[in-house]
Amino acid sequence: MKTELLIITALESELKRESLPQGVEIVYSGIGKINAAMTSIKAIHQYSPKRILNFGTAGKIKSELQGLLEIGKVIQRDMDAEPLAPRGSTPFCARPQEYVSTGKFICGSGDSFVTAYDPWLHSQGVDVVDMELFAIAAIAHEHHIPWQSFKYITDEANENSGDDWQSKVHHGQDLFLDRIQDILCK
Repeated sequence: MKTELLIITALESELKRESLPQGVEIVYSGIGKINAAMTSIKAIHQYSPKRILNFGTAGKIKSELQGLLEIGKVIQRDMDAEPLAPRGSTPFCARPQEYVSTGKFICGSGDSFVTAYDPWLHSQGVDVVDMELFAIAAIAHEHHIPWQSFKYITDEANENSGDDWQSKVHHGQDLFLDRIQDILCK
């Protein structure tokens, strides 16, 4: 089966399958980079997409941000193999240490839920944090498939993040559906 556009989202609570336009495929990866990588590879082989869209929720690092943001760059916030390589870089790895797309915001991906201030995130200019995008972007890059990512801010990456995320996880769906319509019309 082939599709023009494949959406990869961690959880159905973020984006309901039945809300999508006809002909748009979606897969749910589950939480975290390993789940996202495995799901992305399988979905690429199943659907042969021409483009991948990631939609998901995110915690904000910069307090002034809100709503739905288009991500322009993603880095790994939890790769910390110092002194072999600087934080964010995988030592002895020839693959890119960051992936870029069409948006203007920076996302830091990692396998942890951010609940406290991290000075490194600020020093890297990170706008938002998530748990899947780096893996999705890496797999898309490896398969030469363009990708875009849209993140809906649910929380402030602080001690209240768990409760805030739980209450707002589904709030970004309508904003993202409007964006999909714009993308499909181009």
